[in-house]
Amino acid sequence: MKKVTIYSGSPCSYCEAAKALLKSKNISFEEIDVWQDPSKAKEMLQRTNGARTIPQIFIEDHYIGGNEQLQEANRTGELDKLLTKTS
Repeated sequence: MKKVTIYSGSPCSYCEAAKALLKSKNISFEEIDVWQDPSKAKEMLQRTNGARTIPQIFIEDHYIGGNEQLQEANRTGELDKLLTKTS
């Protein structure tokens, strides 16, 4: 399984929804709280080309986007493809 990273903060209902989806699919992920570590907030901004909302989700270096994009990728089956696709 590929590495999934989610930049999040608390409280954040969109973050919770994204994490719940990943957990429901037994997908482990690294969670980075951008409110606890300002350097990680800067890292998120660089990786997303300036996206400031949370969550921001990556599979390896592939940028998914936020919760809405993650949910859509799951609905279309794209999420499973991204998680198993070899480079």
